[in-house]
Amino acid sequence: MDSRVDARTLSKLRWRCRRGLLENDLFIERFFERYADTLTMRQAEGLQVLMDLSDNDLLDVLLGRTQPTGELLNDDVATVLHMMQVPQSA
Repeated sequence: MDSRVDARTLSKLRWRCRRGLLENDLFIERFFERYADTLTMRQAEGLQVLMDLSDNDLLDVLLGRTQPTGELLNDDVATVLHMMQVPQSA
């Protein structure tokens, strides 16, 4: 079983996820609001890979304008990407 991230790791991850584009921040903040309490280490690693993208590339992937390629083609990244793309329920 994949372990959950501890409070210190979660805090560092939140700091690492700060972006320059408001649109990215909205996706990321919604993600943390929904999943911070249940985030696993594998999901955190997938999120770190996404955070290595430039702001514009990240937004393109989040909006589905471009498909993930290269190191983004792994299960952990795909899981996190799907979690971030799920629309907010009414």
